[in-house]
Amino acid sequence: MKLIKLDAIDSTNDFLKALSSHDELDNFTVVTAENQTKGKGQMGSKWESESGKNLIMSVLVKDFLYDNEQVFNISIIVSLAVIKTLKELDIPDLSIKWPNDIMSYNKKIGGILIENTIKSDGRIVSVVGLGLNVNQVNFEFLPNASSMAVISGKSYDKDVLPELIIEKIQQKIESWQTKSTDFWKKYYNTLFRKGVPMPFKNLQNQNFMGIIQGVSSVGKLQVLLEDDSVSEFDIKEIQMLY
Repeated sequence: MKLIKLDAIDSTNDFLKALSSHDELDNFTVVTAENQTKGKGQMGSKWESESGKNLIMSVLVKDFLYDNEQVFNISIIVSLAVIKTLKELDIPDLSIKWPNDIMSYNKKIGGILIENTIKSDGRIVSVVGLGLNVNQVNFEFLPNASSMAVISGKSYDKDVLPELIIEKIQQKIESWQTKSTDFWKKYYNTLFRKGVPMPFKNLQNQNFMGIIQGVSSVGKLQVLLEDDSVSEFDIKEIQMLY
């Protein structure tokens, strides 16, 4: 694992994407930063992080995806790798809020943003960004957020986390061909609020009730509606209210 450590950067994802477009970087090259001024979340939201307290990293993943219909597989691998790492560190009640927010109890402690680029030869190169709240304890203006330190009552050496997470990503990629069905099942079983009635909001800003049934092969959320039909929603088409 090649590690590039930065003090401050606008976005580790943007930095790694720019670097990978010019250099033939090693697979699983990692960029970390103490502070990120323009961190990104899903749908263009901003990722807020207190400087020096949390894990901010991006990793280059290539030679795994070859079909645009399979890009959600990398989401499954990365989110399960993060969950496994946190379990080993005794963080309790972990779940994945679709598509790949990391939750402990009902609080968000991490977010994953995956940006895929299709190369001229058809290869798909992924830049996987991960923001993980590690030692930050002040979430005054983020009522739905928490951190490993708040939940466990102890502090962590965040510098050891990238290697632990990358090791598990590599293991899952290596065994994907034989264990993909197991990984999909584990992802579903780890989904936040699956199988229980909960409120959602659609693109028209309308609230409705639904029950998460699963995730399609291309990563769309499958929701059982009040009329007993099941609809599929993309990340930009639905917001979970909790």
